Amino acid sequence: MVDFNRFTLANGLRVLVHEDDTTPMAVLNILYDVGARDEERDKTGFAHLFEHLMFGGSVNIPSYDEPLQRVGGENNAFTSNDITNYYITLPAVNIETAFWLESDRMLSLAFSEKSLETQRNVVCEEFKQRYLNQPYGDVWLKLRPLAYSTHPYRWATIGQDLKQIEDAKMEDVKAFFQKHYNPKNAIMVVGGNVKTEDVRALAEKWFAPIPAGERYLRDLPQEPVQTAERREVVRADVPLNAIYIAFKMPARNDNAYQTYDLMSDVLSQGQSSRLYNSLLKDQQLFSDVHAYITSSIDEGLFVIEGKLVEGVSIETAEAAIWAELNKLVEAEVTDVEITKVKNKSESIMVFAEMSLLDKAMNLAYYELLGDADGLNTEINKYLAVTPAAIQQAAKATFKKEQCSTLHYLTAQDA
Repeated sequence: MVDFNRFTLANGLRVLVHEDDTTPMAVLNILYDVGARDEERDKTGFAHLFEHLMFGGSVNIPSYDEPLQRVGGENNAFTSNDITNYYITLPAVNIETAFWLESDRMLSLAFSEKSLETQRNVVCEEFKQRYLNQPYGDVWLKLRPLAYSTHPYRWATIGQDLKQIEDAKMEDVKAFFQKHYNPKNAIMVVGGNVKTEDVRALAEKWFAPIPAGERYLRDLPQEPVQTAERREVVRADVPLNAIYIAFKMPARNDNAYQTYDLMSDVLSQGQSSRLYNSLLKDQQLFSDVHAYITSSIDEGLFVIEGKLVEGVSIETAEAAIWAELNKLVEAEVTDVEITKVKNKSESIMVFAEMSLLDKAMNLAYYELLGDADGLNTEINKYLAVTPAAIQQAAKATFKKEQCSTLHYLTAQDA
């Protein structure tokens, strides 16, 4: 159980406070309700680029890291298709430094051509190293537009085209900041050795003067129901043939979300899972094989991926995956299987409650989903999943006409 208090400033900033006097540390986490799905089709990669720009200094604080390091603090951030999240951890006695830094860049980020050029180069280099010059690095640049025809999940967080980042202009950056980076579009969580009344006073001091801005109203194109199988073959200089199969799955707030999460665990969690035992250990078709979900706020993906053992045909490997999926369609999972994956999910959630930063980030995310208290009731949704529910999900999902398959072949198989 993660206890918290909640209040909202007049400018719309939502603030949650988790008091924990067992630690001398504190964390300030700010989630902005903006991700890659909110980008324009011809200006992708901006949410991630902006994450980098937020560390380029503000009008009043040219170097973001220096004052934080002086008080023993650390910071970082991440961007996904749904959110952008920033956090600071530091000794609780220095928590006001975190308020000062975060409020200042929310209010008056420095928009300099030098900072834009520097961060644009950093992101472009990341794009090349992680996505273009690494074996299998461009998988999601291929698989997303294969699986999504309309929704902006079509592109990865890094962007869909390097040139769009290279061409980012100052006016585009300023417009993105004005649209998304304001109190109404943010959720702040302060946790650790703090008191709610002190946090309220600091929030009023540092954040209340910031203009509310206009609440961004999301109106994204809806992904149509997939009615035909989609396939693509990629040939590249990679060590092993690989296969990626993606199916649409319900959105994060759908009642069936936890069922799909557990179904992926039945297939792929640990060495007693179905895919490991059948495809890797017994049949020796794959050198590794996994099933997982994207946990997207909108309609997500249920993905099976694996790298083939040398000499195994891609057709044999794909047929073997489908045989395992059809077993879920034809019969309920066993009580032993579902108990195992439920226990694992429960232990993961309990372990997350031991980390101050994890608690802060999770509270912010569940508040975005509708109510931070959902963090405390989530496990009940997992424990309520039945073998029949998993079979029903499998029947609704694992159909050829709802499948997007990517074959990633080695150069010698070209």
